[in-house]
Amino acid sequence: MSKTKGFTEANVPNQTGKTFIVTGANTGVGFEIARVLAARGGRVLLGCREQARAQDAIGRIKQITPNTDLVWLPLDLGDLDSVRTAAEIAAKEPRIDALINNAGVMNPPLTRTKQGFESQFGINHLGVFALTSLLLSKLAETPGARVVVTSSVAHLKAKIDWDDLNADKSYVKNERYGASKLANALFFFELDRRLRAAKSPVTAIGVHPGIASTSLGRHMGIVQVVGPIVGLLLNSADKGAWPALLAATDKVKPGGYYGPTGFGGIRGVAGEAKRASHAEDPALAKRLWDVSIAMTGIDPSLPAA
Repeated sequence: MSKTKGFTEANVPNQTGKTFIVTGANTGVGFEIARVLAARGGRVLLGCREQARAQDAIGRIKQITPNTDLVWLPLDLGDLDSVRTAAEIAAKEPRIDALINNAGVMNPPLTRTKQGFESQFGINHLGVFALTSLLLSKLAETPGARVVVTSSVAHLKAKIDWDDLNADKSYVKNERYGASKLANALFFFELDRRLRAAKSPVTAIGVHPGIASTSLGRHMGIVQVVGPIVGLLLNSADKGAWPALLAATDKVKPGGYYGPTGFGGIRGVAGEAKRASHAEDPALAKRLWDVSIAMTGIDPSLPAA
């Protein structure tokens, strides 16, 4: 890390010869992650639902840094069939050095994925669980490969309603968002434990972008009205990318958690971040692991730690 005791995009080294998958790379934090990795010479697969938006993002990056190596990876995390197809396409790459699970939804009205799951849990966790699981064997072909999972400060006080995972009984959108981000934190915690137990060459790391001013918050109502004022306190999208860039390219602790280190952990240079104690509960993590296999029908084939 830099002498300023934190990590920024200036600390990202040359990535020539490496390949990255960045989900949700057409906008916001994901776009900034893809921009920096491409500028450092990496090949970047932009995991996005819509080709037009992906191509627009590719064009914008190439305007900033010509001759970058970018390609659209069709991916809809709300459709497990799409996730399977995307994993099959990605597996044809000569190598994958990092899967950066950035895409997600935040506080939408109650909607459901193609397979009928509540959308925040279905996209933010189950889609990430499925994509990661399907790519683990490919990642293991490259020494030092990494899986980066994006959580949120919203996980700190969140809880998972195990008796109503699919929101059939009730739906409070901000609580469901927090639950999905707690699921992300539990997932990378358990993934790290199992990868290490299996002596896998793949490293799992968690990150959060702080509270970044991006389109992710478009369903937040009154917050949008006072946006210009709130925005003064928020991380910008490019700075929100710093924790993921750290996790993908810098020295990290296996199973570590990284985020902004300034102003209560919501903005500033990236470094080690605080996570809730219940996000490191082995019993909860195993329960989520087993439930995720049952719901998706996809098994990472990693023995319990």
